[in-house]
Amino acid sequence: MLTTQQALDHLLGHALPVNESEKVTMQEALGRVLAQSVNSLVDVPPLDNTSMDGYAVRTADTQTPGSVLRIAQRIPAGSVGTTLEPGTAARIFTGAPIPPGADAVVMQEDCSIPEGSVDQVQVNIAPSQGQWIRRKGEDLNANKPALLAGAFLRPQELGVAASAGLTHLQVKRRVKVAAFFTGDELALPGEPLKPGGIYNSNRDTLLACLRSLGCDATDLGIVPDRLDATRQALRKASKDHDLIITSGGVSVGEEDHIKPAVTAEGRLDLWQIAIKPGKPLAFGAVRKSESPADGEAWFIGLPGNPASSFVTFLLFVRPFILKLQGREEKLLQSYWMRADFDWLKADRRNEFLRVKMNAQGGLDLFPNQSSGVLTSASWGDGLVDCPPNQPIKAGDLVKYIPFDALLK
Repeated sequence: MLTTQQALDHLLGHALPVNESEKVTMQEALGRVLAQSVNSLVDVPPLDNTSMDGYAVRTADTQTPGSVLRIAQRIPAGSVGTTLEPGTAARIFTGAPIPPGADAVVMQEDCSIPEGSVDQVQVNIAPSQGQWIRRKGEDLNANKPALLAGAFLRPQELGVAASAGLTHLQVKRRVKVAAFFTGDELALPGEPLKPGGIYNSNRDTLLACLRSLGCDATDLGIVPDRLDATRQALRKASKDHDLIITSGGVSVGEEDHIKPAVTAEGRLDLWQIAIKPGKPLAFGAVRKSESPADGEAWFIGLPGNPASSFVTFLLFVRPFILKLQGREEKLLQSYWMRADFDWLKADRRNEFLRVKMNAQGGLDLFPNQSSGVLTSASWGDGLVDCPPNQPIKAGDLVKYIPFDALLK
């Protein structure tokens, strides 16, 4: 069986970023991937300015604590002052430009007004040059990069683009993913359950995962456990999508039709991966038409058990999609944390245990780690990456991967 890393390397070795892009407004850009690097139109800030309410001064006039200066001008944000003459100070407010001649700001808490005075300030400290001054261009420089191609556009990236004076961004088109679900036992919530039937939890879980990653996700519903129906669903899904994902039917039983269907409609690797939950995983491609020139849609078949399907999506489908999107590569966030549980029945496979941080700064283990128990993922806030054949004792440091790092 392949290791987790071997399987992931195989997937990512095939993924190529989509090429098409479109120009969108800032309000349409959230959750998209920047297709072209963009330069700032302006310096940010445009002038040296104060980061505090207080008084702009010349340090040459304030070398001795208690120096008294005449207040010669008042500069609110959005105004520009005049040259600061020796022996004077400027009343200044956060964000206002530093007047020429001033080389420090003293915050108002370090100043006082002499009794009976209306135009003087006593500076009670000796400020250093540059104190509380934000320099021109210290955030962004005009005609220099503000955001680089491949950036995933979160609220903070959009704020940077706005401060750079940009109104539109060239973004990659959304990756188009079709999903369908196999199993004659499946029913949708709201439908009556037949004997032996279960509700399809993978549909809502996986579609939500896809949309949380910024994909254009198409739900093709539940496909009957028949080879012809599975082939028909693959042909439909391949035409207008970059990727097809399924859950269920990737084993080798008589009712598992994914392998022969994908083989007939394209090509397939069927793997046994040394992980738990989620051993069976299928990867391949489906022809978009009989003409090779029309290309292929990638295919990833996930296990049918809900916890297995969810975990394998996070570990394999998510990074594959990120590469299709052309996102800049970042290391997966993980942390060494203390296990407040025992896991003594070490498995020969790489296990991903559903856990939750506790108030004591450690990790608690969900008591039932079955591949069919999706409540373990709802209860938990992350996974422990447990290497093969490695038991865990309370107090051991373990590798913790938060779900928040896997769903964005």
